[in-house]
Amino acid sequence: QVQLVESGGGLVQPGGSLKLSCAASGRISVVDAMGWYRQAPGKQRELVAVVASDESAEYADSVKGRFTISRDSAKNTVLLQMNSVQPEDTAVYFCKVKGRLTTGSCFASWGQGTQVNVSS
Repeated sequence: QVQLVESGGGLVQPGGSLKLSCAASGRISVVDAMGWYRQAPGKQRELVAVVASDESAEYADSVKGRFTISRDSAKNTVLLQMNSVQPEDTAVYFCKVKGRLTTGSCFASWGQGTQVNVSS
């Protein structure tokens, strides 16, 4: 019903920047919260940042001041600007989108994940 396509992952040096993008498509009527999560090897998936429909945002303490989440509601797209990245930011990054379908049902969909490697 809803497809999420992520892009922007890759290899970046410590202190560098990277921008992730996630576009949602399908039978979407309303998009509520849009967020980014990450999962490092051997660790549980954790919230990185989330942005609500009113564009208010919340961040994990570990990324505050370095990462910025934003959304383009007209395009159902969520972005994650990652600055001053560190090796501990290495993980697979997943976007998650919640909302309502044209049928009236609620949905919560995950992207396929994009790998971010921070290394010199």
